[in-house]
Amino acid sequence: MRKNRRIKDWFFMCVFFLFLIPTLVFAQEFPTKPINILMSFTPGQSVDVSIRMLANTAQKFLGQPFIVSNNGGGGGSVALGIVAKEKPDGYHLVGCASTGLILIPQFRTVPYKLDDFIPIMHYGAPQTGLVVRADSPWKTLKEFIDYAKKNPGKVTYSTTGAGTPPHLAMENIGKVEGGIQWTMIPYTGGTPDVPLLGGHVTACSGGASWLPQVRAGSLRILATYGEKRMKSYPDVPTLKDLGYDIVTPVVFMLAAPKGTPSPVIKKLDEAFRKAMDDPEFVRYLESMEIDVSYRNHENTKKYLEEAYSCLGKLVMELKIPKEPEKEK
Repeated sequence: MRKNRRIKDWFFMCVFFLFLIPTLVFAQEFPTKPINILMSFTPGQSVDVSIRMLANTAQKFLGQPFIVSNNGGGGGSVALGIVAKEKPDGYHLVGCASTGLILIPQFRTVPYKLDDFIPIMHYGAPQTGLVVRADSPWKTLKEFIDYAKKNPGKVTYSTTGAGTPPHLAMENIGKVEGGIQWTMIPYTGGTPDVPLLGGHVTACSGGASWLPQVRAGSLRILATYGEKRMKSYPDVPTLKDLGYDIVTPVVFMLAAPKGTPSPVIKKLDEAFRKAMDDPEFVRYLESMEIDVSYRNHENTKKYLEEAYSCLGKLVMELKIPKEPEKEK
């Protein structure tokens, strides 16, 4: 009886190692060819530029180049939907903001879910806020809100897509202020400050891609949405400074399709982590008011799961309707 059990245990152990050995060998050799990163936003935005810089340094530790391309749209959901269906071999990654994984699927029908991805790491927490043209009459958020209340339906604001943190922040402000009637205009053709500069919208609620225009004197920041004030504009208040219990959680990160071997994920994580020490990369993040913030693949997974739950409750509280599925 015991002899048969030993034989059986030995058999299953052999089978296990037969399946494990190819994975270990693959991970040890990885990468043997260029690695593709599909960016979920259009070129020039801070998440795009920062990931390109990170990849340029990380390739030195992996011995293979990264090929970075863009497919913006849907607040990042277009690229995520594409990468979710790619072969889980470590050669197909997505560069994105966390909101594409933890927020958009909660109110829009998309061809993926959070569990379809394995987070590799996240490297930064970007600043977001509300900006208006410098020649506008509003110097403070209170002045802007007072105008919106007196002119229902007249105010429009641009974002990178419905359901993004800047969109939720504005909807949240509107709710707190008694139901302000303003209109969100999703803009996927570039940075969301472009239609504001052109006079097509009243304001822009988005990431710090508007920062160069603020520095140039074309735009004015009314408030930011993060935990801390901006280092280069310490006089600009956060929403919390103004009495709103509103903070928009978002991180810049990389992920791979579900099923990508753990040793491969670990190797990518380590390479990107080392790349974060590059002085040029650090200087760029600081110049764009992006807080250097690292979590490895395991901790990033935990962060996303917790944020998914919290944001789901917020979407329900704001009563944001789920968008109908578009006809194919």
